[in-house]
Amino acid sequence: MKYSIILTALLTGSCFMANAQQTAKPEDTETWEPIPKVVTPGKVLGEAPSDAIVLFNGKNLDEWVSTEDKTPAQWKVKSDVLTVDKTKGNIETKRSFTNYQLHIEWRVPANITGSGQGRGNSGIFLASLGKGDAGYELQVLDSYNNKTYVNGMAGSLYKQAIPLANPGRKPGEWNVYDVVWTAPVFNEDGSVKSPAKATVFFNGVVVENNFELWGPTQYIGKATYEGKKHGAAPIKLQAHGDKSEPLSFRNIWVREL
Repeated sequence: MKYSIILTALLTGSCFMANAQQTAKPEDTETWEPIPKVVTPGKVLGEAPSDAIVLFNGKNLDEWVSTEDKTPAQWKVKSDVLTVDKTKGNIETKRSFTNYQLHIEWRVPANITGSGQGRGNSGIFLASLGKGDAGYELQVLDSYNNKTYVNGMAGSLYKQAIPLANPGRKPGEWNVYDVVWTAPVFNEDGSVKSPAKATVFFNGVVVENNFELWGPTQYIGKATYEGKKHGAAPIKLQAHGDKSEPLSFRNIWVREL
């Protein structure tokens, strides 16, 4: 008798589930709105899509200012290439951003000299917090057969995240960063509601996978958000003080997310 009751219950349950599956419709789980906006991709890989803000078009620095005093940026522009002028200091975008997709290409000279951190050093600050090197730095450095500390090599979120691979090209060849940046969100009291996150593709290879940053970059000591509450911020390019030959950038664009 006991087994008959159990069998009846199992059969009843199976019938109920079968009936439920039969009454459900495919359209019950179909979502039709909101309709994503149409974006026309670039004609070739790396070309800016139709909704991108072009930050460097190869012709001028109209989208950039000096980080120090907000005067027009004075780095060198020639043949569609932007070259660092170390005497002019860091430059940053006139516009401020929160969450975005960034495309930027960079190259150290074929005749680069030096070693370690003194070899084609620069940085892309995914959110600039003012003068000097304040902000969140994605390292730019010649890491092709150039030994240095691994949380300071190309593809690292400086002094925080070691890259998952080293796909850097040799000096004289162009490297490509594609970045998805999620800005930090702060509570009213300055505490962190959600930390900054970054995903970085380096020459098409994932080197940072949705890494949660500990705070703005610190050269000495561990990064922290304490006392660093901020909102939208510019993107900054670093004029590093090492003595090696200056590197160059091209094809810089951003899509707000």
